[in-house]
Amino acid sequence: MMDVYFYEAFEEEAAELKRYLPAGVNAQFDARTVQEAGHADDASPPAPLISTRTQSRLPIAWADRLAGILTRSTGYDHLLAYAQQTGGRVPMGYLPLYCHRACAEQAMMLTLGLLRKLPRQVGQFQTFARDGLTGREALNKTMLIVGVGHIGHEVHRLAGAFGMHTLGVDIDPRHEEVKYVTLDDGLARADVIVCAMNLTDDNRGYFDEAAWAKARRGAIFVNVSRGELSPSTALLTALGSGQLGGVGLDVYDHEAELAVTLRSGRSQSDDEQAAAALALSQRDDVICTPHNAFNTHESVVRKSEHSMQQVDAFVRTGRFLWPVP
Repeated sequence: MMDVYFYEAFEEEAAELKRYLPAGVNAQFDARTVQEAGHADDASPPAPLISTRTQSRLPIAWADRLAGILTRSTGYDHLLAYAQQTGGRVPMGYLPLYCHRACAEQAMMLTLGLLRKLPRQVGQFQTFARDGLTGREALNKTMLIVGVGHIGHEVHRLAGAFGMHTLGVDIDPRHEEVKYVTLDDGLARADVIVCAMNLTDDNRGYFDEAAWAKARRGAIFVNVSRGELSPSTALLTALGSGQLGGVGLDVYDHEAELAVTLRSGRSQSDDEQAAAALALSQRDDVICTPHNAFNTHESVVRKSEHSMQQVDAFVRTGRFLWPVP
């Protein structure tokens, strides 16, 4: 009998997961989401313990047949939504500590790429033209980090190494070395805005058109946390008006729809937010990456090891080491 079924396990991750698989645990690994695998209409899950990332939509009908759900992600808003839909009957686990360095480096990579107009530089290589390519240095620029948790604090450290001045926005100002400000104050002062906060029901759509109207004109925005915090339609409008000068995205509003659209080879979507993300991806003041900030070798190894520690604990005791709060 299958003990655990892993969805959304890309090639390198699946190889590491297999390496750490506990003895005696039977597992299957699938690169597809639940819906892409054709399992969304099944009455029962393929195993009592299911592991996904963030793009799978778990069927409500599975709730009474699941022993547990493990998300191989730091965020767990999608599991909270499933718990709300199903009455919270299924034990749930997550991975809180595996990728903060990788995600912070991705945020800095996107920041530096936008400051130096990297998409335009690459596009103009064939003509070797430098017109319109004059960028900006990171030194002495002000970065606003919205969400100063594990990832945001690491962004603060890395930005400091580049000589940037950092400001933080967080409901829990626990880091003494971070200068915390209000969102409105930070938006008005920041050259670069990095979103690194958790998604909740209260902050969905946080960076909307009203927020961008308060930002310093021409600021750069980077999101490595959750796309639902920054609707793509609002970003498209802010770029079009010049209120934002560049956008770097690793996460997307309605990401499941966007991912399925792109993986199926389509270039258009009927979903408004997915369509806006596709439009953003065609701009030379935007850098889009495929929810890949976590994906370094070191992070994937930690992720796989932590995932199997979770699986081993749950199979033995019926409890996760790191349960969803």
